[in-house]
Amino acid sequence: MTITSLFPTQIQQQKMSNPDLISELEEACWMIEEGDEAGHDWCEREGYPGYTSYASLDDLPLRAPAFAALVALLDQHAAAFAKSLHWDLGTARLKCDSLWVNMLGEGGQHSGHIHPNSVISGTCYVAMPDGAGRIKFEDPRLPMMMAAPPLTEDAPDSARRFHYISPQAGDVLMWESWLRHEVMPSQAEDPRISVSFNYSLAD
Repeated sequence: MTITSLFPTQIQQQKMSNPDLISELEEACWMIEEGDEAGHDWCEREGYPGYTSYASLDDLPLRAPAFAALVALLDQHAAAFAKSLHWDLGTARLKCDSLWVNMLGEGGQHSGHIHPNSVISGTCYVAMPDGAGRIKFEDPRLPMMMAAPPLTEDAPDSARRFHYISPQAGDVLMWESWLRHEVMPSQAEDPRISVSFNYSLAD
């Protein structure tokens, strides 16, 4: 008998090569949070359980050298991830076209979502205190599994419908932007700080 595994879903997890950048990023994140009145207004209006610069600032690399250094590092990670996916980009190039700060306190979470109009998405984890919310990934075939039987208790990760990762400070995760994911509720009193990003294809 032959069993063939098809259509893999890849998640790239990598440690940052410059550990000093983490402390610089944390300082830069707090600087952004402190001065972003529009971002705080948006979070309050939309019921976001913490702070995010997602809807207010689109120029973080120009505001602090740490963000510019992060993008330079992410460019390398994204190129390696695209290679592992066997993408033929032709004359196109990967471009980081959005970068934003996230801060979630105790009980803070982010419901399931995808990142439309992008090809690679991900997060750099800046501060992950004990009890900080894990990130949960969902099998993209789940909507078609309405009659699928439950899995055995010893099913491997590769067969499960959901996959959880508990990142540490300095970790960078990347995935294809169509992969649905969510942040589980944080049990930590200290903030969970991360910088998320999207890559698109540019001419």
